[in-house]
Amino acid sequence: MKKKNNDKSAQNESPDNRPSSASRRDLLKSAGLVGAAAVSTVAGSNVIAADSPGSRTNPSADSMASAQREALEALTAEEAETLEAICDCLIPSDEHGPGAKEARAVHYIDRSLASHNRDVRENYSVGLNAINEFARKTRGKSFPALLRDQQDSILLAVQTNKISGFIPNGSGFFNMLRSHTIDGTFCDPYYGGNQNFVGWDMLRYPGIRLGVSEADVFAGGDLPPNHQSAYDHSTYTKLADNGSVDDRGGKDYA
Repeated sequence: MKKKNNDKSAQNESPDNRPSSASRRDLLKSAGLVGAAAVSTVAGSNVIAADSPGSRTNPSADSMASAQREALEALTAEEAETLEAICDCLIPSDEHGPGAKEARAVHYIDRSLASHNRDVRENYSVGLNAINEFARKTRGKSFPALLRDQQDSILLAVQTNKISGFIPNGSGFFNMLRSHTIDGTFCDPYYGGNQNFVGWDMLRYPGIRLGVSEADVFAGGDLPPNHQSAYDHSTYTKLADNGSVDDRGGKDYA
């Protein structure tokens, strides 16, 4: 009986009951690189999938097929497809540029689940399956095949604990997934996400610099990006070679 009520609550979710409509991308931009981590637990707690006008529909089958694919380290193919759709809801691409999907946040998460986040691998398996099962039961399709509004409604139900079957619960799983999506979008590319530095460009972060001139300081946010990973510098590379960086994952990702 309880499941029936849960299903209905997600299906009848109205736009007025959704989280803030402020652009997720604008929220992250205004937070800045350091603030992005705070967004995952504070400012972003009431925002699940702020869509821009251009992100209301799903990517075409052709664009999905053309996305870069490679061997998965922890996730199954179905889990990766579902996770990619969720990440795309959380930080969507829009008229201003790419989002989590283009940053390959899923690749970062997959790699992390085989290394420093391996202890939550089961949480992902159980949670992603619960989302897909709920989507099939209430919408007749898997989560990635749904329209964006339907995906948003399901994610909101997860975030507000209106769907069961998660470890430890829906909101806990959602918060973890959102945090990892932010990590994968804005991390150093060394860790598998932030492809082509799209996350850093979104934040107007100029990149790692071991030294700065007075002119660099004066330029501030207008400093041209150097599009270099920390591990393009020999100092960081030596640390990695000496085992100071754990499983290409570490604890601090950006």
